[in-house]
Amino acid sequence: MTPLLRLVIVDDHAMFRTGVKSELTGVFDIVGEAADADEAVRIIMSSLPDVVLLDVHLPGGGGAEVLRRISTRKPEVKFLALSVSDAAEDVIAVIRGGARGYVTKNITGAELIAAIRRVADNDAVFSPRLAGFVLDAFAGQFEVASVDGDLDRLTEREREVMRLIARGYAYKEVAAELFISIKTVESHVSSVLRKLQLSSRHELTRWASERRLL
Repeated sequence: MTPLLRLVIVDDHAMFRTGVKSELTGVFDIVGEAADADEAVRIIMSSLPDVVLLDVHLPGGGGAEVLRRISTRKPEVKFLALSVSDAAEDVIAVIRGGARGYVTKNITGAELIAAIRRVADNDAVFSPRLAGFVLDAFAGQFEVASVDGDLDRLTEREREVMRLIARGYAYKEVAAELFISIKTVESHVSSVLRKLQLSSRHELTRWASERRLL
């Protein structure tokens, strides 16, 4: 029998990791999981999986930091980004860092299994909308770095909340999507508006749309 592909799951949401593991156990050999960048690097280096399922926003530097510390040292390890974010700068950052693909968390279980297998076979895998970002960026049609100064004012969690609010999500929906409380969402929104010097959700939506962050 062909041995199962060895997989490490990196995501800072324990409930999400549990859901992914229940979907993938038996299909892949899950050899480790991690909730932050440092833990991810340690587990990946010790287990050397075939594929790492990598969240983009993590404590300790995010998915791009994990890629920076692993890709040149262990190029045989393949990375598939799996994130709630479908913003252009997040996609480009991890692809430039060495990830073989990027899919969003609304992917089905069957689609995720297929994506992991394709990445293990050295294919590039993207959700359809995200492929256009990659092509545009590497063709030089827009400059991802142009929004970095604004985004650097926000924490990774604030960026996630900002994008969902700008897309029209209610506070309750944001809380459910990110596994946080409504009160925490309200706190993040207030902080985002203050840091970006905006006064309303309407201004935030316009700000995010102009920067192609939706």
